[in-house]
Amino acid sequence: MKRKHRLNLTDDSGLTLIELMVVIVILGVLAGLIMPNIMKAPDEARQGAAVSDMHAIGSALKMYKLHNGSYPTTEQGLEALVEAPASGGSTNKWKGPYLERFPKDPWDNMYIYLSPGVHGDYDLMSYGADGVQDGDGFDADIKSWDNK
Repeated sequence: MKRKHRLNLTDDSGLTLIELMVVIVILGVLAGLIMPNIMKAPDEARQGAAVSDMHAIGSALKMYKLHNGSYPTTEQGLEALVEAPASGGSTNKWKGPYLERFPKDPWDNMYIYLSPGVHGDYDLMSYGADGVQDGDGFDADIKSWDNK
């Protein structure tokens, strides 16, 4: 005699509380492993953008020097790349703007510019995420002389 096997679906076929808790724990562990990496991405992108900005500003400064014979002074600042300086230097040679807009770092702080610089013809830096000199990690200063 042959036995027929029937699939018996009753109302008991859902997830038990234990199974549901195991799934939630697994999702929590995965989130705990993945989230720290995702949370670092915006800060790493800002640091990369600051280095990229410094290269662009450096190119604009070189073009300014080519036209004017010297880099803008500390007093003239990076504003001299956007608008002709009102005082100091030879504004009659100014062929700018060398940048479309006044540069700010990715944290919306002003770049620090010194000319003549301590580390070269000019020094350009951002104080990083905290906007305060020195720091570690994402708060570390980003310096043009370290990123050439």
